[in-house]
Amino acid sequence: MDSIFDGLNEKQVEAVKAIHGPVLVVSGPGSGKTRCLTHRIAYLLSQGVDPESILAVTFTNKAAGEIRHRVGALVKVERTRQPTIGTFHALGLRILRAHIDRLGYSRSFTIMDMGDQHTLLRRIVADLGLDAKRYSPGAMSSDISRCKAELSEPSAVKPPSGYERAAASVYELYQERLSSMNAVDFGDLVMLSVKLLTQYPEITAQYRAQWQYVLVDEYQDTSRDQYRFMR
Repeated sequence: MDSIFDGLNEKQVEAVKAIHGPVLVVSGPGSGKTRCLTHRIAYLLSQGVDPESILAVTFTNKAAGEIRHRVGALVKVERTRQPTIGTFHALGLRILRAHIDRLGYSRSFTIMDMGDQHTLLRRIVADLGLDAKRYSPGAMSSDISRCKAELSEPSAVKPPSGYERAAASVYELYQERLSSMNAVDFGDLVMLSVKLLTQYPEITAQYRAQWQYVLVDEYQDTSRDQYRFMR
């Protein structure tokens, strides 16, 4: 038990021990928020909390791996029953693999990488007769990613005219093509998960029952789609 509190200050120990109800840790960069979250997971486990009821979400695979490693160094966890620790997008992928058929996709969907995404966008721009230089794959990809981060589906993006109107048409056709290919892109992993959880409350209830302890690392950096996902 002492090792769980090693290297923590008084306020961090207070946050680690507060296992009932919401806790918000506010501190500056490099002051130990992730360490506090990691030790809190270890403390939960030491108190007999079911590992499978713990969900920890962070921004990078590297950070998720470090949290898993540190928790393992602090407290023994059975290999077959682990807390869920990963990025927002890894969590979205996990949920979509289990339920995306509700949205009309097959569970064996593929994830488009940046190269495939740009190739598809190049074709769509050509099919719509748009200027390939003005509506470049990089620009269109950026616009689409921003729409998805704001949870704006093509049906909700209809500017009256000009560049934005044409870009919205690219987005609409892009989503149609992805769906016909049984493919998603990186932004879809969160946006489609939010859509799924919003439309099917029984699925949301399943995960709420499973993950009783939800911890978010670097919460101040969440975007709109990630915030809604955690809600």
